[in-house]
Amino acid sequence: MADTPRGLYGITPDGLTTADLLTRTAAALAGGMILLQYRDKSNDAARRLEQATRLLALCRKHGCRLIINDDLALALAIDADGVHLGGDDGDLVAARSALGTGKTLGASCYADFARAQAAARAGADYVAFGAVYPSPTKPLAQRAPLELITRARRELPHIQPNVQVAAIGGITLDNVAPVIAAGAHCTAVITDLFEAPDVTARAAAYQRLFAESAEHERLRHHA
Repeated sequence: MADTPRGLYGITPDGLTTADLLTRTAAALAGGMILLQYRDKSNDAARRLEQATRLLALCRKHGCRLIINDDLALALAIDADGVHLGGDDGDLVAARSALGTGKTLGASCYADFARAQAAARAGADYVAFGAVYPSPTKPLAQRAPLELITRARRELPHIQPNVQVAAIGGITLDNVAPVIAAGAHCTAVITDLFEAPDVTARAAAYQRLFAESAEHERLRHHA
């Protein structure tokens, strides 16, 4: 299983040109983003291959892991760092087997703790709960209470010791603190990151909050 670090998990927005996507991603990487999910729901296979390949090269320069959304074949084709599967996007056990060790497998669990337990048993490296807040990307998404994150941190390691917890949905710099406090290892952000006036500064601000939380946790354990 791949170790998934703590911090900002960027998800690529829709509708950007390749040049704009790369520019904004580079800015987020400069601010310390630690995970990037390439998400493109179009049927333009050639564009998806080109963008994913170029994003992977960019991420590798910065030590960031590139996760492909809902496309195991593409992830394998470019040797990406992992794949993220939604509830109807493929079998987690089969994906774990295809990825092998050292790659990251993520699973959308919405507001369903039983789904998260099943994902952990299937070998997921992280489970994602959301939407934790109203989401501009998925305005009709079911809300996932922060208590789910805390429960997952407490209970899922009994199934899979290294499984981590991600949060997604409507997260901004103004509302992320309670999500981190609830125990999220990483927070997935689209709009508030990639549409920020200064993408690098916004990414760095998220990373500072995670660093402060980790330091507080370390001090508590040594108190």
